[in-house]
Amino acid sequence: MTPAETTLLVVEDDRSNLESLERLLSKEDYKVLTAPDARVALEVLRKQRAHIVLTDLMMPGLSGIDLLKAIKTVSPETEVILMTAYGTVETAVEAMRAGAYDFVEKPLKRMQILKTVAKAMEKSSLVAENRTLREEISQLRKREIIGNSPALRQVLEVAAQAAPSVATVLILGESGTGKELLARYVHTKSQRAAGPFVGVNCAAIPESILEAELFGHERGAFTGAVAKREGRFAQAKGGTLFLDEIGELSASVQVKLLRVLQEGEYEPVGGRTQRADVRIVAATNRDLAAEVAAGRFREDLYYRLNVIAITAPPLRSRPGDVPLLVEHFVKVFGQRNNKGPFTVSPAAIEKLAHYAWPGNVRELENTLERAVVLSRSNVIDLADLPRQIVENERARSEIVVSIGTPLEEIERTVIRETLRATQGDKRLTAQLLGIATRTIYRKLAEERGASGEVTDDDDEPVA
Repeated sequence: MTPAETTLLVVEDDRSNLESLERLLSKEDYKVLTAPDARVALEVLRKQRAHIVLTDLMMPGLSGIDLLKAIKTVSPETEVILMTAYGTVETAVEAMRAGAYDFVEKPLKRMQILKTVAKAMEKSSLVAENRTLREEISQLRKREIIGNSPALRQVLEVAAQAAPSVATVLILGESGTGKELLARYVHTKSQRAAGPFVGVNCAAIPESILEAELFGHERGAFTGAVAKREGRFAQAKGGTLFLDEIGELSASVQVKLLRVLQEGEYEPVGGRTQRADVRIVAATNRDLAAEVAAGRFREDLYYRLNVIAITAPPLRSRPGDVPLLVEHFVKVFGQRNNKGPFTVSPAAIEKLAHYAWPGNVRELENTLERAVVLSRSNVIDLADLPRQIVENERARSEIVVSIGTPLEEIERTVIRETLRATQGDKRLTAQLLGIATRTIYRKLAEERGASGEVTDDDDEPVA
């Protein structure tokens, strides 16, 4: 915050002092308001917010201390500086206890006033920034999962069923699909919802300090451990510990995590055994079964984690949710950047809905933030979208069948074309069609059998 962005209210019953302070502060680019007494000052504050109030202590009617207490009641974030020619230790103590930022004695000195006001401005700016940060964090924690597609509804139903249990949950899915949001959803629906939700990205923390980060450490446990520190397990006591990118854990940390899951206890580095009062939800974009087969992930830990598995659906499997997400993100980024309100043109919506989104919801979010920031109007149109989205020619396939085509043939055609569109991804194909994955395998086997093709299930030798 700069002086030009800072509003000061000067309260002084001595007219010459009032005018002198107004000239001094105005020359420094502060926006200065004035009042001859405390009652007028309160009237001014009811109409306009002041970041800093510079008030005389001894005034007719309400004193500076009375004004200070009134200001802290109606506007706690306003910094108050008291001025007096009758300074005593008792008065200063009373002022500080009532919430004054500082206390300056008359006759006032130019540099002293400017220095005190500048420091008060810095504090006011920091308080405002902290408040904004807390609000943003609060909004992040309250983010809802947006969408009503069949693929998403099915996942949320499983998550809601799993949440009240004590079972470990493993969330699978591609990057950017919202695995942390799903983890928070499980937490809020669980019996531990009143407890903390503590997340840790296992891939973002160096292997050398990950153990101490998770389990904590005692003072002197290793070089640089100058004080005792709680780990994430202790911080999550009574709540949920979310281990993101768990496929990145080193072999040594895997062993220690396995002990927590088996025995319900852990040891801080250099410390004694502690009970682990947490519910673990883990997530990864890796194929953990393949990692186990390759010897990079412990099989026993995998089975301990994989009690209830939930797969976050990729955005391409829920195209009907794209317009809802677009509306949400445009509103959020418009408010965050003090722009808008925005609308999105039908042409832009169509392009966004037809794009494959390899980066999933995170990519869509970044795309819309860019569009909002760079848009020159309040309508997001094709010109505001990245070239690869606008020039994307992969339209949705249309299947044309003749009247009288048997339903079995139509079914096989739909499955075959959907498989082609998903590049052979049977799980995604099943999600798009709203059927079980085993149905895909069965239909393909039936089709191969009907065509006379030799399949892996054929027992007869090939002549």
